[in-house]
Amino acid sequence: MSGPLYRGASGIRISGNSNDLWDSQMKDKTEKEDLDRNRSSDQSYLALRFPFRVFFPDNNSPSKYGNGESGFASDPFIVGSPRSRHKLTLLLLKLSLALIVILALMGSFWWTISISTMSRGQIVHNYRRLQEQLVSDLRDIGELSLGSSRLQEFEFCSEESENYAPCFNVSENLALGYSDGSENTRLCGQSSRQSCLVLPPVNYRIPPRWPTGRDIIWVANVKITAQEVLSSGSLTKRMMMLDEEQISFRSVSPMFDGVEDYSHQIAEMIGLRNESNFVQAGVRTILDIGCGYGSFGAHLFSKQLITMCIANYEPSGSQVQLTLERGLPAMIGSFNSNQLPYPSLSFDMLHCARCGIDWDLKDGYFLIEADRVLKPGGYFVWTSPLTNARNKENQKRWSFVRDFAENLCWEMLSQQDETVVWKKTSKRSCYSSRKPGAGPATCNKGHDVESPYYRPLQGCIAGTQSRRWIPIQEKTTWPSRSHLNKTELAIYGLHPEDFSEDAQNWKTTVTNYWSVLSPIIFSDHPKRPGEEDPSPPYNIFRNVLDMNAHFGGFNAALLEAGKSAWVMNVVPTSGPNYLPLILDRGFVGVLHDWCEPFPTYPRSYDLVHAEGLLTLQTHQQRRCTMLDLFTEIDRVLRPEGWIIIRDTAPLVESARMLTTRLKWDARVIEIESNSDDRLLICQKPFFKKQVVSS
Repeated sequence: MSGPLYRGASGIRISGNSNDLWDSQMKDKTEKEDLDRNRSSDQSYLALRFPFRVFFPDNNSPSKYGNGESGFASDPFIVGSPRSRHKLTLLLLKLSLALIVILALMGSFWWTISISTMSRGQIVHNYRRLQEQLVSDLRDIGELSLGSSRLQEFEFCSEESENYAPCFNVSENLALGYSDGSENTRLCGQSSRQSCLVLPPVNYRIPPRWPTGRDIIWVANVKITAQEVLSSGSLTKRMMMLDEEQISFRSVSPMFDGVEDYSHQIAEMIGLRNESNFVQAGVRTILDIGCGYGSFGAHLFSKQLITMCIANYEPSGSQVQLTLERGLPAMIGSFNSNQLPYPSLSFDMLHCARCGIDWDLKDGYFLIEADRVLKPGGYFVWTSPLTNARNKENQKRWSFVRDFAENLCWEMLSQQDETVVWKKTSKRSCYSSRKPGAGPATCNKGHDVESPYYRPLQGCIAGTQSRRWIPIQEKTTWPSRSHLNKTELAIYGLHPEDFSEDAQNWKTTVTNYWSVLSPIIFSDHPKRPGEEDPSPPYNIFRNVLDMNAHFGGFNAALLEAGKSAWVMNVVPTSGPNYLPLILDRGFVGVLHDWCEPFPTYPRSYDLVHAEGLLTLQTHQQRRCTMLDLFTEIDRVLRPEGWIIIRDTAPLVESARMLTTRLKWDARVIEIESNSDDRLLICQKPFFKKQVVSS
């Protein structure tokens, strides 16, 4: 500094002479005034050179405020005094607030710019993530608020539930007044939901691996009596032999040399050399009505044909249960009062061999429903004693069916013994060329619903206005049929690039699934005595349920990877309906509401797969909970069966918390570091029922 530091005496000298004291005071006053003038000039000079000195003062500078360490005045901003510290703190707070306001304004400005430039898709995606996180948090809070009682494991169901299929309570329907076959009507309500875990029968055994399991099943795994095995009925019901522990399926029919000869006969009636030529004739998917125990479909599977078996609910000796136990597609379905949960124009062939359907009843409504699900140019095969009747009553019934089929624009190709084959017209003009009043009219747009869900049977011909009206003879044959061309994809509003990308993603996904599952399965489950585990992943699974099938990409990827599995492709009613596309690809599937029990028996599937289903169900009106969904999965899954759930991380974590209540073994796996999705891999344990000794 230009001015000297002020260093006065350390104290006041006091003498005995008052004049000396006065002189001393006057002298001090004069010196002080001189010093103030010098300091004033120095501070003016420093203020010009150091404009920020007011904020960062020099502790060595003099001050007229307060006393310094030597008893002299000190600067108010010197940290040493309490007053100075207080003022400095206030000043720093003011500066901090100002800085915060400036940064907030700048951040708001840049956030506004980013929002204005962000795509709508990004905003929706981020919103959905926040929504899912909120749902997950609310569920967690709910479970915590309910306490430990909410987390208790489910109890096991009573023995009556071993083979029970909800929504098919025949005795209850009879009490409600249903009769003449309508007692088999599917009725679902709150009472259909189960809050317990279904145990397998006492002597249940893990089914033999495919293809052995196609020809041999364990008697204890299904509900059937020896009398039911040996009794007459469907043609294929009698192609089986029973011993103490197992049922083996053989070709021992007294009517035919076997199912192979029967299939060969049908091919010849169509005009083919043998059943191996069905594919070349455009046949890939077959609806087998009242399938017996699936022998017709089991034989045709080796010919690259896939057969969906449907039959009424049966409390014992169930056709559907035994067919599924053999590793073949089947579900409970009835022609009695409602339309089937399939789109119009779904199957290439319908087959009924003594299936128990009286096609002449209800003014031909059953035949109209058969026509609805049959593709243009498809075949209807019927084997029944009625076609070769001798008495007048049965001849009258046969005449009704024959004439009604003609009015449906079906052409009778051939009749041999009890078997008749019709071919559905491939020309829509046939319906307008009929005589006035001949046969049912075509449905108008209001009634021609492409994918009905258990709607009452209709009395009009459906599907004639559909863009999917393509004769099976004009379609590419299997397996090329699974790869839809540009024109076919345009029917569903899809671009070839999107379809190809989806297919490629599923190929990668299936590879990843198997790389995860194979080590888990063979490390957790050593080779059973007397069995040789195949090289993974040849036949780890056979019956697969895809709960949210989208385009059927999971099914296609499994087949291309050489897995010996068939897939029940389920399209939820709460999402986009791509079931017509799936069926047109040559796969099997069904429309279903997952707030209702699936139309099958307990222990039907080896693997249950759900990709994006939790998200889909969360965004819908919550008529059921995630726990309801998981309880149904447990019911349809076989002991030691597997569950793969792919969804967002919050939903997967919520699902994992529920698995403890179902006694599942669960693992959460991160798919990719940059992905929001997670995999939940679960296995249902094999709980054996204890035999109670009397």
